[in-house]
Parts: sequence; C-alpha cells; structure tokens
Amino acid sequence: MDAVWQSQRNELFARWQEIYDLTGIAALLSWDQSTYMPVGGGSVRGRQLALLERLAHERRTDPAIGRLLDVLQPYAESLPADADDVAQLRVMRKIYERSTRVPAAFAAEFAEHTANSYMAWVAARPQDDFAAVRPYLQKTLDMSRQLAEFFPGCAHIADPLIDFADEGMTVATIRPLFEELRQALTPLVATISQRPPVNDSFLHRHYPKLQQIAFGEPIIRAFGYDFARGRQDETHHPFMTKFAHDDVRITTRIDEYDLGNALFSTMHEAGHALYEQGIDAAYASTALDTGASAGVHESQSRLWENIVGRSRRFWEHYFPALQAAFPEQLADVDVEAFHRAVNRVKPSLIRTEADEVTYNLHVIIRFGLELELLEGKLTIDDLPEAWRARYHENLGVYAPDDRDGVMQDVHWFGGPIGGSFQGYALGNIMASQFYAAALAAHPEIEDEIGAGRFATLHTWLRENIYCHGARYTAQELLTRVTGQPLTLAPYLTYLRTKYSAIYGPL
Repeated sequence: MDAVWQSQRNELFARWQEIYDLTGIAALLSWDQSTYMPVGGGSVRGRQLALLERLAHERRTDPAIGRLLDVLQPYAESLPADADDVAQLRVMRKIYERSTRVPAAFAAEFAEHTANSYMAWVAARPQDDFAAVRPYLQKTLDMSRQLAEFFPGCAHIADPLIDFADEGMTVATIRPLFEELRQALTPLVATISQRPPVNDSFLHRHYPKLQQIAFGEPIIRAFGYDFARGRQDETHHPFMTKFAHDDVRITTRIDEYDLGNALFSTMHEAGHALYEQGIDAAYASTALDTGASAGVHESQSRLWENIVGRSRRFWEHYFPALQAAFPEQLADVDVEAFHRAVNRVKPSLIRTEADEVTYNLHVIIRFGLELELLEGKLTIDDLPEAWRARYHENLGVYAPDDRDGVMQDVHWFGGPIGGSFQGYALGNIMASQFYAAALAAHPEIEDEIGAGRFATLHTWLRENIYCHGARYTAQELLTRVTGQPLTLAPYLTYLRTKYSAIYGPL
C-alpha cells in the first residue's frame, strides 16, 4: 500500500473507532436504563444520551470523513472487489452519506426524546395508561416523518426508515412478500384451530425464578454464548446489546408462572449475541463490527430459539434435566406432551409470546399500522382502536386494554415509528433458508442436537454468516450462503412439516 494511502487509511479508521466507542458508551447507558437505573435517573439519562448522540453524529458527519473517503476511493478501486478494505470503505461511505442528511441537533433531540419516551412507557404500561404516553408517541411520529423527509426521492415515506434496518428493502418489496405470507399462514392457522387443542396448562404452574435462570444458562453456554465476553440480566422487554467486540450482553424477562417466557427469550437473545460474538476479530471497532441487517440478526435469534430450541430432538435431550429441575411441576408430564406444549398454536395478543405459526401475523399487523401512521391515514388517537380491530380481523382476538394492545411493544416508545418490525418476519424466512443450507452441508446436525451438542451448527453459522459482520448486505449474504435470494418456500415447508407432526397432516 502506498505510504500516503496508509496514512489516510489509518486516520480514517482512527476517526471511525471514536464513533464506534461513543456508540458503545451510549449503548451502555441504554442498557443501564433498561436494567438497573433508578426511576429518578430517567430525565438526566435522556440528556446524557442526547449528548453522546450529538458527539457521535458530529464525528460521523465531519467533512474530514468525506475527504478521507474521497482520497481513498482510488485505493479501494485498486483492490480486489472482495477485499476487506473495500467493504470497510463502502459501509463507512454509506453511513457518512446517510448521516450527513440528518442535522446534528435533530439527531440529539430524537435521542433525548426516545430515552424519555421509554421511561414514560415503563411507568405507563403496567398502569394501562395510554394517555400518559400519547404525547410522546405523537412526537415520535412527527419526528419519524421528519427523519424520513431528510431522504427525498423515495417511493414511500417509510422506505428510508426501512433501509436503516434492512438495507435494500422497501415498502414495494415487503408488501407483496407479506401478503403472500399472510395468505399462506391464515388457512394454516384456521386448519390448526379446528384440530384438538394442545394442553399447555402445566407451563403455567409455579416455576421459581432462580431455578429458571439456573436451567437456562447452561443451555446458552452449550450453544456457544461466551460469558467471558457477555452476561445476562433482567429487563422489561428482552434485548441484546453490544458495547464492544468483546462485551455483548443479553437480557431476559422472567415470569414465575410461565416457564416458556424466560427460557425461550434467553435462547432468542443468545442467538443475537452469538452472531455479534462470532464476527471476525479483525473487524473489532470498525464499521464491519455489526450484523448485516435486522432481518439477518433476527434469523439467528429465531433459528436458535425455534428451529433448535423448540425441536423434538432438542427436548429429547433436555427434558430429563428440566424434569429434574422441576420435579413437582413436571411429574405428570412426558417429553411428547412438553414438546407439543411449547409449540402450541393459538392466536394470542402478545407478539413476543406468540407461536411460530401466528407470529408473523403480529408483525404484518404492526407493519401495516406503521405505514398508515406515516402516510397520515391513521392518527395516534385512533391507533388503540385500530390495533384492536386488526387483531380481531387477522387473529380473532381482541385486546381488552392498551397494556396488551398498542402499548405491549417497546419499539415505538424507544425508537422511530417505521422500520421497526419487518425484520422479525424477514428473519423467520431467512432462518429456514440458512438452516436448510447448514443441514445440506452437515446432515448430522439434528442428531447432534438430540445429544445436546451444537458445535457443528455453531461453527457453520460462524464461518458462513457471523464472521462477515456487515461485510455483505443481507441479500448478498443470503445468496452467498444458500444459493438463493429470499424465498418463502423453505420456511413454509418447515412450518407445515413441523406442525403436521403435532396436529396431523396440514
């Protein structure tokens, strides 16, 4: 490398490391806000997060970054197309050009507002007090529209917000995909609903908190989650967060009368963390030290939670240990009954607790509501009733209150409206494609799951997906790993095969 280019490259990467570190510090404060921070710290925490966002935004948009990217463009063109530095410079330019469209004052104000909105939601949701969060939600909608307007020329107001999370996806690509998915899922749900119901009442006996934690942690250790580079804590709404390459943390929510709640949320968040912990160490503190997209990230959490964690082979190995941990609660339960119970299909109100067959209908409902809010077709005042109507129409259930209706998800109260939900459904679809590719490469994986061994699967995922970080877009990664673009077929085959074994031919 030319000495001048080396000097310019080093300066650019040093500047980017500062941005990376400021982002990690902000993530640390947000994690604390969601776990251990006293309620009284909320207003100051919002100001602190606004300051960090302003500082990070100023560095992301510093004209010096643009000049360095321009100077290094000939260097990038001199390299092989698949060189790491080509990917680094491409991702940095994308972030720089996107960030320069958003004023620093707006970015700081939005960060402070969402921090305050989150604290309002934490207090108001248990009280079913939508009126308390309504003004926050209105401001979030107004600022989300304003954010989208910084990116003129898009076919739909939601497109830039979607692109932030799932690069390359738009309303025009997602709407038909979701409609195809809805048309496939609706009759499947209807058919299963006519079959004899599965008994899951034993999941709602009393399961002490500490015993639940003690059972779940060894499972995610076996998956490959490295506690030397992470930890697990409790929160209101489970999430994974990353402060640095070697500090990737997860949270869970424990209900002593719902055994599946903490168990599967722990597996879910561990899936996210395995992805981040598996990124190539050479990318630490750089623009590539993150996942490819929200959808790819969700594919990993759903793969470990559902395809692995709710499989019959998994519980053939783990159910004896679970029964030993809760001998009184599970004395009258066998592995077949337990497997059926944790895969019970029943339309319900809560997305995070939904079964695999109905889950995407929750996402489709939210995606549609987001679009209507941004388009101005739906107001914040009308949102709670619109939520109830959509749930009744699509899932046959009706939210009796706002706590388990429009206030149930943290997303609109801790971030923008738009781009928040499509990644969940995209992730479910991708998960089946990735897992099918893993099985094609290693047919022994399912036998190993039945023996409580996950190294082959974890290694394959790390070598084919995790290690690349943000080096490829989601579509590039999917095609590279599976040989196909995004397609519903493997996912629908997975659902029909799995649930035919539980409910009879579908």
